[in-house]
Amino acid sequence: MNRQNLMEQFPLIEKMKKAEEVIWFNPNLSKTKDALKNLSVTSEMVQDASDRLDRFASYLQIAFPETAKTNGIIESPLVAIPQMATATKKLFQQEFNGELLLKCDNNLPISGSIKARGGIYEVLKIAETLAIQEGLLKVTDDYSILANEKMRKFFAGYSIAVGSTGNLGLSIGIMSAKIGFGVTVHMSSDAKQWKKDMLRENGVEVIEYASDYSIAVEEGRKQAEKDPTCFFIDDENSTDLFMGYAVAASRLKKQLEQQGKKVDEDHPLFVYLPCGVGGGPGGVAFGLKLLFGDNVHCYFAEPTHSPCMLLGMMTGLHEDIAVDEIGLDNKTDADGLAVGRPSGFVGKTLEQLLSGSYTISDEMMYTLLALLSDTERIHLEPSALAGMTGPIHLARNGVALNNATHIVWATGGGMVPEHVKEMYYEKGKLLLN
Repeated sequence: MNRQNLMEQFPLIEKMKKAEEVIWFNPNLSKTKDALKNLSVTSEMVQDASDRLDRFASYLQIAFPETAKTNGIIESPLVAIPQMATATKKLFQQEFNGELLLKCDNNLPISGSIKARGGIYEVLKIAETLAIQEGLLKVTDDYSILANEKMRKFFAGYSIAVGSTGNLGLSIGIMSAKIGFGVTVHMSSDAKQWKKDMLRENGVEVIEYASDYSIAVEEGRKQAEKDPTCFFIDDENSTDLFMGYAVAASRLKKQLEQQGKKVDEDHPLFVYLPCGVGGGPGGVAFGLKLLFGDNVHCYFAEPTHSPCMLLGMMTGLHEDIAVDEIGLDNKTDADGLAVGRPSGFVGKTLEQLLSGSYTISDEMMYTLLALLSDTERIHLEPSALAGMTGPIHLARNGVALNNATHIVWATGGGMVPEHVKEMYYEKGKLLLN
């Protein structure tokens, strides 16, 4: 592809260059059954991940007592937010049909974000593999034995490395340290100070970089390559992370059924997922498409300064293009979404499954943060609000939303310190007024 002609081929880039809010509808979206053919990821792999998380439930109840009330299953509530729906329509002066729900991954135990799904899962899989190889564990065992001192000493002979802008580092750092691994989190310049502080309080080594996410990942990868006992968790290309996220879909399906929400041709499901490098939203979207097929429509939401997945998927260049190539600075307060180059693995996997992607400004995320706090008393971090404008974009573009269920995926905020929460709220309130 001639990059000189990118603007001519994709006129949307002109608006993206100016950091304007845009929406892109995927022209390659196909029938789900056709799109799922020939993919490297399968429903069997998702089931395997789900079974593994079930095996670890007895261990998690001991290691993290806050998971006891869900019997060691790391899961979040699905709640209706009718007052926020009314306030959003008023703010944008735009009606939309359907019920608005919030998937509260901000309340996930252990690390308070969606990264508690994939990040924790991959650490647990590494631990299980090592313990089975050493003859210390069988899949038929009660996994609570992993909490004993003998096991911790065994795991202390190994280490984990990861590059992160924040939440993935939190989930992997907290879980790895708890099970006994040595762990190093390589953090980019946009990672929030409180996240670095929290990791250090949990016994995690944090290495800070003046540059962005991709450098932090590269340095983490280099560290692991030098040490045969070090495992690198690769946010860009990890199938295991992807599977941990995909398990969310079957749990969401149960929640929808429990609440009497239908999902079929006449009752479509729209899901709006904040997107950074793509692993979390990609895994969730893949899982949802497996279960709901053509009746679910997944959209990614990205900051106006970091729309890497939109750019990669729209141009078909995937990881071979970064936002700085269209003049964007990749600077956003939505730290988990501050990614300049997307995962090629995720982009190619979802090439025919993702309905589209849209962008949102930092100012709008803060505005919606304050509005959600005022209307529903729910407190998120800025990036977790990225999904909230999804129904507005679709309604403005004439997408049929009759009998729809809209789910905004609240990706983080549960671990935010009170003084930071207040700062976020005050900033949003000023913009709201």
